[in-house]
Amino acid sequence: MSEEIRIGIPEKVQYILSRLHGAGFDAYVVGGCVRDSILKKEPDDWDITTDAAPEQVKQVFARTIDTGIQHGTVTVRYKGENFEVTTYRLDGEYEDHRHPDKVAFTRNLEEDLKRRDFTINAMAYSDRSGLVDLFGGVDDLKAHIVRCVGKPAERFDEDALRVLRAVRFCAKLGFSLDPATREAAREAAPSLKYVSAERIRTELEKTIVSPHPEEIRTAFECGITKVVLPEFDAMMEAQQNNHHHRISVGEHTIRTMMASPQDRILRWTMLLHDSGKPSVQTITSDGVYHYHGHAAPGAVIAGNVLERLKFDKASERDIVDLVRNHSLYPALSEEGVRRAVVQLTPRLFPQFLTVKRSDIRGQNPEVQEEKLRYMDQVEEIYHRILERGDCLSLRQLAVSGNDLMDAGIPKGKQVGAILAKLFDEVLQDPALNTKEYLIRRAKLLNLG
Repeated sequence: MSEEIRIGIPEKVQYILSRLHGAGFDAYVVGGCVRDSILKKEPDDWDITTDAAPEQVKQVFARTIDTGIQHGTVTVRYKGENFEVTTYRLDGEYEDHRHPDKVAFTRNLEEDLKRRDFTINAMAYSDRSGLVDLFGGVDDLKAHIVRCVGKPAERFDEDALRVLRAVRFCAKLGFSLDPATREAAREAAPSLKYVSAERIRTELEKTIVSPHPEEIRTAFECGITKVVLPEFDAMMEAQQNNHHHRISVGEHTIRTMMASPQDRILRWTMLLHDSGKPSVQTITSDGVYHYHGHAAPGAVIAGNVLERLKFDKASERDIVDLVRNHSLYPALSEEGVRRAVVQLTPRLFPQFLTVKRSDIRGQNPEVQEEKLRYMDQVEEIYHRILERGDCLSLRQLAVSGNDLMDAGIPKGKQVGAILAKLFDEVLQDPALNTKEYLIRRAKLLNLG
């Protein structure tokens, strides 16, 4: 035990600890909240561990919920918030590489801590006892290392998802894998096939949306992406040699993620935007690599990846649309930009601008300045269009289908075709978007 480190525990959490202490039990905050507090980061939540059995926890507090009582977890409801209180436990065999076949409770804190994944997550703390750090978690925090508790092979054999979590913590914290943990992760990576797509997606997403998405490279080097995202391996193995790129598709992809905001839609788009390149690569006689038309197969690959990872349909649609259009270069004219906005939709166009800039920042430095200047011009035109309120969708057209039918145009497919032609003309010249002109024009189109 160590009393050198003091952690500021929130009042409500301190109340729960004090109540358990007052009832004669040991109790600590544990895991990620201890790690983050030592790193001077605000914890996302506060987990509590105790030697009190679940039924004893329920006797101490007036309002509890049996959220995971078979695994020793009782949720305590206090002043409008929920706090998970879990009994010290021992895990049985992990026959499915994910879940113990049984759980036994213990009064020994060390037994509970040594079953946890990484040393930096295996520390406990209370004001009464100070910091309990039995496995060198503080030292590993200082060294910026993610290291398994005990034997890495055993920890990964117990729960295959820990292989991906190890990379995720490196990405979140800017740490490196301990060599023994890294080797064990490489050997255990094939067992990720036993983990559900939803859990894989969650850990991958936390990795790529982190401050260090470049840790996806570690996942590649450890053979993790070979199992969970083989499309990325294909990109890492696809070399590039042209005026725009001097590095592999995968390394370019990593740079674009690093250049992108920490937004899940944007980061997934950047991860998958060039996934179509390996399938369309051609090399000319002078050794120059080309990837003509790679965006279309990339959109198909992106869709397949996102479906496999059980993405929600709305996110999948946005990411695929951005991948499909990431190679678009709008003409530097108001009409050209208007048409690009329509192609992307007004809602997605701002994200498209960010995707383009992120893509450019991952390219050969020699071409970046000119391309970024072009993007500044596109955005300047875009804002001019928005400020003027140009028509950018059929909903903004000054006439509707009902207006055309009221003007004598027969109901049917012809109405839709005429609206499309009117919209096209308004995209060319937004000043034409008046009801008077469009009705007159529609009647002429109907006669034609």
